Amino acid sequence: MLNYKLPEKTAHDIPVCVSRALSEDIGEGDISAMLIPEWSIAEAEITANETAVLCGKAWVDEVFVQLDKSVQLIWHVEEGQLFDRGTIIATIIGDARSLVSGERTALNFLQTLSATATCARHYSLAASDSHLKILDTRKTIPGLRLAQKYAVTVGGCYNHRIGLYDAFLIKENHISVCGGITKAISKARIIDPKKPVQVEVETIQEFEEAVFAGANSVLVDNFSLADLKRVTSLATDDIKIEISGNLTAKDIEKYSSFSVSHISSGSLTKHINAIDLSMRIVRMKNSKNNGPGLYNN
Repeated sequence: MLNYKLPEKTAHDIPVCVSRALSEDIGEGDISAMLIPEWSIAEAEITANETAVLCGKAWVDEVFVQLDKSVQLIWHVEEGQLFDRGTIIATIIGDARSLVSGERTALNFLQTLSATATCARHYSLAASDSHLKILDTRKTIPGLRLAQKYAVTVGGCYNHRIGLYDAFLIKENHISVCGGITKAISKARIIDPKKPVQVEVETIQEFEEAVFAGANSVLVDNFSLADLKRVTSLATDDIKIEISGNLTAKDIEKYSSFSVSHISSGSLTKHINAIDLSMRIVRMKNSKNNGPGLYNN
């Protein structure tokens, strides 16, 4: 059985994300759901219309917990499992109004996070025969940072820093305002000597300065293979080199021979296409005539 543990911070974030999503969709009430007779009990299925990696079960569960705790979800596919087109991913049983009200929000989370995990799986497989680790970036959908970073790990890749607070990443604007790479690194060490310092460089000269100034890692952005070969020959064992710059899964193989430990790609969370899933009511069970006790039917 596949087992992906939610980080504590992510688990705490799920109810907040779901509450916001339900609020923006349902607002003052789902008027279309009122077309369905009260207390009607239905059974629905979430079905795959394409092949992908499943991710986002906890968010779907939370959607129906917040809408109607009596709704039952039966998952037929595990988190992180590859499923094929036509697969029934989950069966949902409960009040028909609750099911239709939660349908879009539940699918939005499941389609988006499964898309992220699927993209990450492509990158992970492309790097499986190398020493490279594929990292995500902060190029995430606003409001879904922790969710997408979790999905990246489900797909088999790794997380870079979560936000602006857990590590220094000195980029061109910081370098310009601080008066150079050396001054920027020096100031970072004063602000918080315990936090790792990474510098993004665009030339070999900047790389040399970052290494000499004591950066923990250097992010080489859009370097040619010739320049990359040169900087890796200049690196010491104390420096981690990370490659970035419009990289796709197809680019990974050509970097596997270099002494580079990590590749970061915004594509993992940014260039995704929502997985095509559908949720359909497949049968009605009973209606309101005898009240909510019919859930046992």
